[in-house]
Amino acid sequence: MMLKIEIPGWGELRCEHLVLDYNGTIAIDGKLLPGVQERLQQLAEQVKIHVITADTFGNVAKEVAEIPCKLAIIAQQKQDEAKQKYCRELGRETVVAIGNGRNDQLLLKTAELGIAIMQEEGAAGRAIFAADLLIPDILAAFDLLLKPQRLIATLRN
Repeated sequence: MMLKIEIPGWGELRCEHLVLDYNGTIAIDGKLLPGVQERLQQLAEQVKIHVITADTFGNVAKEVAEIPCKLAIIAQQKQDEAKQKYCRELGRETVVAIGNGRNDQLLLKTAELGIAIMQEEGAAGRAIFAADLLIPDILAAFDLLLKPQRLIATLRN
């Protein structure tokens, strides 16, 4: 299971894993954003989905129960390093990562394609500068993968 997208000037993007931050990325105040579950169910037909979080609100398992994903709960300390390590263990060259926080910067920089999003919680400057793309919201980010012509138009050389 892998999503392959040929991007002129970039090469072939081979996405086997989609690694997602939880709060601020696919959820606000601990609750999944509208439309996220449906898009992730579509994406799960093409890639392995991973949600990585410190579970600030203590309800992530319940919120993602209907989503075909692997849930990774990490410690509150050194979240940036834990997310980067997780990405490397998956094989960074097959990872597309999406996040918004300062603790996502190493993940976004390490992944083959890092996407920063800026929603209600905003986006940390370090996350933005570590990413390959800045997208206004999570549904638009998912649509880049579901409709790869959009991604090609943005990243081609």
